[in-house]
Amino acid sequence: MAAQVGQGVIIRLAHESDDESIAWLTRDEIERGLGWTWTPERIAKARRADDINLVVACREGRRLGFGLMRYFEETAHLSLLAVQPECRRQGVAGRLLGWLEASARTAGIHAVHLEMRASNHAARQFYEGIGYRCIGSTPGYYRGQEDALRLSRSLVAVR
Repeated sequence: MAAQVGQGVIIRLAHESDDESIAWLTRDEIERGLGWTWTPERIAKARRADDINLVVACREGRRLGFGLMRYFEETAHLSLLAVQPECRRQGVAGRLLGWLEASARTAGIHAVHLEMRASNHAARQFYEGIGYRCIGSTPGYYRGQEDALRLSRSLVAVR
């Protein structure tokens, strides 16, 4: 199932043909300097999992970015979110996250959690700008080399 979300961007579930490009974007943009754990094989395994949605943003057949979210009973965990460097600040990440959060709401999920590199100020600004709040940190989370910030966002509408 694909959804047109504006500016010619389509959000769709990932296919097998996306595994390699997702893994490379993860290596180059998320895991830079830390080694490579999200290999094409690991991406494929996640894509096939029943409790994960892996979505891709495309425009005119070009992959712009992707998001991977795991669903639990009452919460979800955003494991990966990345956008090609030349496509940033165009709303792609927000569209990907919006699709994933809408799916989570539909599943009865009440909150989304994530970890991010403490040094990634642009990501923190993005997440806090859409309602995520820092709930703590974990020293050395990234292979003992870098701290993580833990963020969370409620999906429950305030009345």
